[in-house]
Amino acid sequence: MAIKVTVWNEYVHEVGDSAAAKYIRQFYPNGIHNAIKENIAADDLEIRAVSLQDPDQGLPDDVLNDTDVLVWWGHCAHHQVEDALVDRIQQRILQGMGLIVLHSGHYSKIFKRMMGTSCSLRWREIGEKERVWVVDKQHPITQGIPDSFVVPNTEMYGEPFGIPNDAHDVFISWYEGGNVFRSGVTFQRGAGKIFYFSPGHETFPIYNNPNVAKVIQNACRWAAATLPPQKTNCWDCDPPTETVTTENPLNKLDTHALHEKAE
Repeated sequence: MAIKVTVWNEYVHEVGDSAAAKYIRQFYPNGIHNAIKENIAADDLEIRAVSLQDPDQGLPDDVLNDTDVLVWWGHCAHHQVEDALVDRIQQRILQGMGLIVLHSGHYSKIFKRMMGTSCSLRWREIGEKERVWVVDKQHPITQGIPDSFVVPNTEMYGEPFGIPNDAHDVFISWYEGGNVFRSGVTFQRGAGKIFYFSPGHETFPIYNNPNVAKVIQNACRWAAATLPPQKTNCWDCDPPTETVTTENPLNKLDTHALHEKAE
């Protein structure tokens, strides 16, 4: 059965008549989301591309509930993403949906929600070279990736990176200007797997790089749910496995309403 992947993009930089938008459209004519969709295409991935500009900000319930892995690219419109949508995405992740956050998505509402930290970092945009090094050669995300590969022009991201200590390092990047950065890290939240990957500044054709595309493709396979869907809110969802003989002092009190209000 194919893994259902939804690629989400705010789709702001690539539209309009500005010189920057026209420049970006030279290598992303249909938006970053559609470029990623095309470049990670594989027989075992069923991919749709959506954006913030679509109805329901691209993720109505029927789309989100039909998504095994959500790929997220955002930059200047983080604040436009509705909190209610972030709540729904969080619940899906805790239930087992995978999340792949790209580049400036480190400041997205959903990534900061799942990390619980600042997610801050250093940055510099002068088009310098980046060399991405594999840290964990046994990880499924690094399969088919050389020991290192070069992104010819990029935006520098540098340490310290304000993420939790449970991050598992998969890639580390060196930049021509001397900085280093944990450019690929994984997390587990509930039943959901999360992968952050930093290469992908919008003014460079980074998602057309075959190694970058291969990393995202591998990450989709890794992040796909491997556990049964998990219930995050349920009443009496964990019945006792042994006989309970203790008298319940609340037998005459209906507490269901209290739990309903709490949820």
